[in-house]
Amino acid sequence: MWEDREAIARAGAGEAAALEVLYDRYSTLVYSLALRILRNTGDAEDVTQEVFAQLWKQASRFDPQRGAVGAWLSVIARSRALDRLRRRGSGRVTAGAEGLDAIPDPAPSVELVTASAEQVSAARDALASLPADQRTALELAYYEGLTQAEIAERTSTPLGTVKTRIRTGLQRIRDRISGRPAPTGGEP
Repeated sequence: MWEDREAIARAGAGEAAALEVLYDRYSTLVYSLALRILRNTGDAEDVTQEVFAQLWKQASRFDPQRGAVGAWLSVIARSRALDRLRRRGSGRVTAGAEGLDAIPDPAPSVELVTASAEQVSAARDALASLPADQRTALELAYYEGLTQAEIAERTSTPLGTVKTRIRTGLQRIRDRISGRPAPTGGEP
């Protein structure tokens, strides 16, 4: 099986088999993220198709120094899903603790099942361990695409507090996933 870097390079050169490999490996991840944001299977399927069409056209733009293929595709999927959500105009869904259980386990391929399941589980656990205010701010920013100012307005919280909650929440997630002890001080 090709490694991601080789597959993305081959896809960039127009090799359809490489796109197939990447689709098999990452389509579940892309679809799961789109579905989590859009809450509509048809829209999530469309976004998945758009993401892989963009990969096919722009594989040469991928820079392995900036991150992993899965992360790159996730960013594209999130962006496309949020664009679609905004176009729909119906606005945004309410994020809450019940949304944590709805995050699907993406496990894109047999080779990556263990790593993906561990990463998703660690991310879910880290997000769930955050204080409610930090978790809500991160969910509103990531899953609903709200700006920090919009989060402040929606939650009736000062903008500086929202910024601190997001920064502290992200740091706590990074620390928990990497196994570092949680920072002391700052907002709980």
